[in-house]
Amino acid sequence: MKHFLLTTVTVLALLTACTKESKYAGYNESPKGFHYKLLSIGESDEKIKEGDFVTADISYLTLKDSVFFEGRRKINLVQPAYTGAIEDCFKMLRNNESASFILTAEPFFKNTLQSDLPPFLKEDDDFKVNITVIDIQTEDEFEKEKQAFLNWINDFGDFEKVILEQFINEEKINASPSSSGLIMLPLVKGNEKTIEPGDTITINYEGRFLNGKFFDSTVRRNQPFQFIYGTEWQVIKGLEEGLGKMHEGEKALFILPSELAFGQEGSSTGIIPPFTSLIFEVEIVQISKGIKDNKQPNL
Repeated sequence: MKHFLLTTVTVLALLTACTKESKYAGYNESPKGFHYKLLSIGESDEKIKEGDFVTADISYLTLKDSVFFEGRRKINLVQPAYTGAIEDCFKMLRNNESASFILTAEPFFKNTLQSDLPPFLKEDDDFKVNITVIDIQTEDEFEKEKQAFLNWINDFGDFEKVILEQFINEEKINASPSSSGLIMLPLVKGNEKTIEPGDTITINYEGRFLNGKFFDSTVRRNQPFQFIYGTEWQVIKGLEEGLGKMHEGEKALFILPSELAFGQEGSSTGIIPPFTSLIFEVEIVQISKGIKDNKQPNL
C-alpha cells in the first residue's frame, strides 16, 4: 500500500510538472497539445511504450458526452502519425488506468483512422476519447503467448470446418459463400441508400454461436451500435464485408467462419473461443453520409 501511495503521488507530481491548465474544466493540457483527465490510477510503474500490445476499452464522445463509438480493442501501439496523436495519449497510461482525452477531430479521423469526419463534427472541433487499459504485453510476450497458443490448438481449424459444414447441411443453407468465406442471407429488403467508407452507420445486431446461444445483442440492450464505416478498430472483418453489401433499412443474416470473426485467438474478452464460426443478424437502421474531401486518401 505504501508503494502504491508513493507511486500515485509521483505520477501526479510528474503530470502536473509537465502540463498546464486546460481551457476545459477538470482537464490539463499536455505539451503535445491534447487535453487529458486521469480517471483512475494503476499500480504499475511502467508506462505503455511503442511496440506494446494493449487491450483497452475505448469510447469516442462529443464534448457533451454523447457516445458515438465504444468497444474493447487489442492494439499494437505504433509510432504516432502526428504530434499529439492518440498513440501519445496511450503512452501516458499504465496498466489498469483510465483517462479521458480531448483531441482535435480532423487529424484524428483523417490521419489516424484515414476516414472522413463524422457528419456532426467539423475539422477544428474537439471531441473526447475515453480509454481504460485492461492489459499490456510487450512484443516478445505477445509473440511467445501466440506461438504457445497456436501449438496447443493446432488441430482446431479442421474441427471448425467440420462443425460449420454440418451446420450448413443441417440448416439446408443454399447460399454460396463469397471468396472470403462469408455467407449472407438477405431477410428484409432496404431502400436504395448504400454504404461508403466514411459514412456513419447505425446498426442493430444479434450475435450467436452455431448452437443458437446468444453472446451479444444490441436489440436486447435497446442500444443500437453506431460507428464510421471503413475505419480501423470498429468491427470484425466479416461484418465489414457484409455491411458493405447492404442498404439502409435492410436486414440480413451473416454466417462468418472464424477467419472473418475472431480468428485463431478468439475475442480479447474470452467470450468467443478460438476457431469459432459465428452468426450475426444485422439491420442497417440509418446511414449518415460522410463529408467528401478531394484530399481524402483512398481506402
